[in-house]
Amino acid sequence: MSLGDDNGYGNDSGRTDDGYSTIGGTRQTRTRLPDGEGGDSYGTPRRPARKSRSLVMMVGVVVLLIAAIAFANMGGGGGNGDDGGGSGGGGSKPESSSTAATGTKPVTGKNGTIASGFAHDEQGAQSAASNYAVALGSVGMFKKESRHEIIDTIYTTEAAAKLRGPQDAAYSTDFLGKLGLDPAGNAPQGSTFVSRTIPVGTKLEAFSRDTAKVSVWYTGLIGMSGEGSTDPVRTSWKTWTVQLSWTSDGWKAVSDTQKDGPAPVPGDVAASSSDEISKAVEEYGGFTYAR
Repeated sequence: MSLGDDNGYGNDSGRTDDGYSTIGGTRQTRTRLPDGEGGDSYGTPRRPARKSRSLVMMVGVVVLLIAAIAFANMGGGGGNGDDGGGSGGGGSKPESSSTAATGTKPVTGKNGTIASGFAHDEQGAQSAASNYAVALGSVGMFKKESRHEIIDTIYTTEAAAKLRGPQDAAYSTDFLGKLGLDPAGNAPQGSTFVSRTIPVGTKLEAFSRDTAKVSVWYTGLIGMSGEGSTDPVRTSWKTWTVQLSWTSDGWKAVSDTQKDGPAPVPGDVAASSSDEISKAVEEYGGFTYAR
């Protein structure tokens, strides 16, 4: 709303807040006569000066300040009581516990290259699942020796024994060749093989004292960065769900499943060159994740 509208006049009226002003007013001149000499030029008695105007304004300011303090003390008018029956309730606020920091420090232990020492609670189970997802999506999985170490660290003894054979068959020479790797899982000289898992969030599907089911939503990077690569580094979005069991060595995976998505709409950032990707992989290390 314009200034003219605020004062109850049109924009072109030229009026001001002061009704007696000659600026934009009627430009009529009033003659003030002494009290008792007959009032103004129209014959009506002159009203006495309002000496209480300043006092009224001061009282109004004080009332407003008291009201503001009371409003603040009630938490902005919301409080924990009802809302006075207003129509704009809006429902309850979303819980912040899903993203809020827990205050518990991340683990400092290591079992090989994988974090260890996760707490025997819900947070510990989610932290373990996140770090296990990172390990299972790492470059180490493409080499037999390091793959066996990762599996033995993450899974229970029984589950690991059942997984080694099928995993070795999955990472076959043919499969590695399609990724540009040699039979031992090495990248060609001058090229960098990229495989990383970056957890976006975790969801506790179920929990009891010694078991937990956790889903990890993550984005992944995989591909060959190098001149002449036919399999450039690309992104993926997946959800990995793992069943965990508490053992004498902490949380261990018993079984797991994986599915695609949820995947956001791709952004409009231009793809980087192979050199930039290779440099980034060398310069930026991974994280130890803690819920």
